[in-house]
Amino acid sequence: MKSSRSAALFLILFLCAVLAFPVPVHADTGPKPSLRVRFENLGEELCYGTLLSEKSSTGPQSAWDGNPETAVYRENPGYEYADFSYETWLAFAEYEDADGYYFLQIGWTVSETKEMAWTYYPPQNFKVLLYFPQEGVFVSSGVCERYAFDSYYTVNMDGLNIGSVSAGGEELSPYRSYDYTGEILSLLARIVITILIEIGVALLFGFRSQKQLLFLIVTNCITQVILNVLLNVANYFSGQWMFLFLYAVLEIFVFILEAAAYSIGMKKLSERPPKTAVCIVYALVANALSFAAGLALSFLLPGIF
Repeated sequence: MKSSRSAALFLILFLCAVLAFPVPVHADTGPKPSLRVRFENLGEELCYGTLLSEKSSTGPQSAWDGNPETAVYRENPGYEYADFSYETWLAFAEYEDADGYYFLQIGWTVSETKEMAWTYYPPQNFKVLLYFPQEGVFVSSGVCERYAFDSYYTVNMDGLNIGSVSAGGEELSPYRSYDYTGEILSLLARIVITILIEIGVALLFGFRSQKQLLFLIVTNCITQVILNVLLNVANYFSGQWMFLFLYAVLEIFVFILEAAAYSIGMKKLSERPPKTAVCIVYALVANALSFAAGLALSFLLPGIF
């Protein structure tokens, strides 16, 4: 009874200590939503592109207000970084979308980049608009929307005959191309890595019987599947900072659940039941190591995190 009370007190003090640390919040810090549109089978003919926005501004980008000093083209002082020359900028600025979508004075030479990557406050609802200056032809898509924190679209240009496209016609068909298969594989990789770490720690703590290891594996499978599915959902919709924040918070609750499960289950499965304190320390060490390894791998091998 005394050891159980001590274990409960330890859990409460640990949780309070973690939650007591302040988390600083700063304006406009951390990763922002991104939007990438990739083009397949795009020829070598000069082609410029932009994403028309439903709103007249987003982040630092905005539609031209008629003031010559705020026109974003290379020849204009202060905008030497712009991708468009005056002639190209003017063509986009004078383009009239049938649904009233706006040109926010940002663009790409897509015949070179093969994609448009809007990585800072991209529009929520948008249209893909391409301009072929040699023909003086615009080709646009229908309305698309950002569907994830990092949204990906692909446009297959195969079979598109620029010469037969009427100005302003909706000829492009972007489709969502988020790498769901890669996300599932990375999820499985994280779960396997975490379980291997925690089983390794279990062996160091003397938990070696078949029943003990099987119980640890089953418990870890349950907690890690729940943890990593929640983290994947957070990363998909809210990005890396929410991923990291939830990672820290959820690991605390995983530790508490596993410590309670081990304190009860390991005693029932052992001929020489371990002390409650040993089970709690094991859960703490195993989760701390897996958490640290997860953070390290998220930066060293971002492809699986």
